[in-house]
Amino acid sequence: MKISTKGQYSLKAMVDLALNSENNLQTISQIAERTQISETYLEQLLPKLRNAGLVESIRGAQGGYRLAKPLDQITAGEILRAGEGDLIPVECAATSADLTCPNEETCVTKYVWKRITESINEAVDGITLADLKELHK
Repeated sequence: MKISTKGQYSLKAMVDLALNSENNLQTISQIAERTQISETYLEQLLPKLRNAGLVESIRGAQGGYRLAKPLDQITAGEILRAGEGDLIPVECAATSADLTCPNEETCVTKYVWKRITESINEAVDGITLADLKELHK
């Protein structure tokens, strides 16, 4: 499984907000400058993070972005899923009822994909923004 730039940059932007938005709203240009992510790309990512309930946006001249929840209540898994979608190694590991496999009853490899998916999600859901901020010190 490979995490795309959407996931990587979503996580990078959220870590930047964790480090810099404690008392102040952060503009897209400020985040872009610190993270070296283009403003255009951030304009695509930040609404996804907002829709996932991870950031808040305030419009206007004094507006910007800030975290929507405390650092210890936001996991890397939430952030990656907001940017990427489901974190699955293969499509047939998806949990959606719409993605049933015609070979599901006889497929033995689904066990492998299910275990990999569970391990990935357990790992990223066990890391919070508070953990990542602490590592930055």
